[in-house]
Amino acid sequence: MATITSLGIGSGIDINSIVTQLVALERRPLQLMKTDATRLQEQVSSFGKMQSLYSGLQTASNALTGASLWSRSAATSSDASVVSSTGGDGAAAGNYAVSVQALATSQTLASGTTYTAATSLVGSGSLSFQLGTWNADQSAFTDKPDAAAVSIELTDTDTLQSLRDKINASSAGVSASIVSDATGVRLSLRSVSTGAENGFRVAAVEGGAPGLARLAYDPLSAPSDMQLSQSAGNARAVVNGIAVVSASNELTGVIEGLTLRLRKESATPVDIAVTSDRSAVTAAIKTFADAYNDLSRYLGEQTRFDAASRTGGPLQGDSAVTGLQSRLRGPLNASSGASQVFARLSDAGLELQRDGTLKINQPKLDGATDKLQELQKAFAHSDIADPANNGFARRFSEMAGQVLSTDGSLSTRTAGLKKLIDKNTDSQTRLNDRVERFQQRLVQQYTAMDATVARLNSLQSYVSQQIAALNRPRL
Repeated sequence: MATITSLGIGSGIDINSIVTQLVALERRPLQLMKTDATRLQEQVSSFGKMQSLYSGLQTASNALTGASLWSRSAATSSDASVVSSTGGDGAAAGNYAVSVQALATSQTLASGTTYTAATSLVGSGSLSFQLGTWNADQSAFTDKPDAAAVSIELTDTDTLQSLRDKINASSAGVSASIVSDATGVRLSLRSVSTGAENGFRVAAVEGGAPGLARLAYDPLSAPSDMQLSQSAGNARAVVNGIAVVSASNELTGVIEGLTLRLRKESATPVDIAVTSDRSAVTAAIKTFADAYNDLSRYLGEQTRFDAASRTGGPLQGDSAVTGLQSRLRGPLNASSGASQVFARLSDAGLELQRDGTLKINQPKLDGATDKLQELQKAFAHSDIADPANNGFARRFSEMAGQVLSTDGSLSTRTAGLKKLIDKNTDSQTRLNDRVERFQQRLVQQYTAMDATVARLNSLQSYVSQQIAALNRPRL
């Protein structure tokens, strides 16, 4: 809007104030439009939040209808310091006795000769590492299939420290470390993986600077300065009377769906119990209740009327939201033929409160999880022929899916609100244009009037001067 600065100079009338007030009156509907636009935007945001909450309810409901939840198992160990377990989701329920006869080990060597410091030179040439299996007295060595020897080249400037780094950077399957004791510094070599087939031998080819030969290890060819601290070996266990051998201390596949982790030897069998995972079911039901309550509370907040402040929520009186509230409570008010034990949600420990939310009766829910098959029916059963026999979670999932669909209540209502916002924006633009033209007309009209009044005032002044001259006494 153009700024009015010079109106009224000729006439002395406060035309600027008159035009400003007239334009303000003409512009007053714009404020109402802006208020409406803000209200519509709030409603769109409310429906967006509602969409997210319905999606959360659908996700929680789908978790209760999926077969994986109800078939999930949990494993416990009578002595986790000997054998622990991981996984167990797909393991068959049962009891397993596990005794650990031997743990899987890595071959470990330490240099017999000590070095003054980690910066001591080790000699030039090459060290070659070959993975494989030693027999019991190390009188025979069998190369590990598909594991080629790895050679490391060393110069006369290489130290114990740089040798360690080169070994660790290689793919030899052997790790190196430097260990200090009272007598000096030693090189320690250890196979990266456990298991008998991950033993190793070390061949040395010396270059110009001697010294590498003392790091070789091959009892088959010559005595070695490298000392064997531990041989590579397989884990040996007995599971329900069946002997099991493994290169790793983690036994995967011995019990389907379960991994046993061997921790120490023990002649006394450890009991591994695999049972239905009731805690997972309880957690999923609580998540469902939380999702339902979040949505129920939000719908209540958006439609609530505060008598004290005489203000309503953004969606107070919205028939679409009132319909959604009724649909949300519908599955709670109707019994289900899916389970004869849990015909209503309250039978399973989910009780409807006066404010429309669900409260978990924990003792009742704990008792319900003792009957998982019936509880699964109550939540997840599907009956295409007779929807009255559908489980409660399935009902809520289908209801949420209908609400969230492209032609569902949320989508159609949101689309309608966005059209109103677009219409409001167009109306504001048209009103601004009309007010601008109205102001221009007023300025033109009052400018013309101001000029006319200025001329009349000038004429009046001239006439007054002439009359005064005529009435002046003659001498």
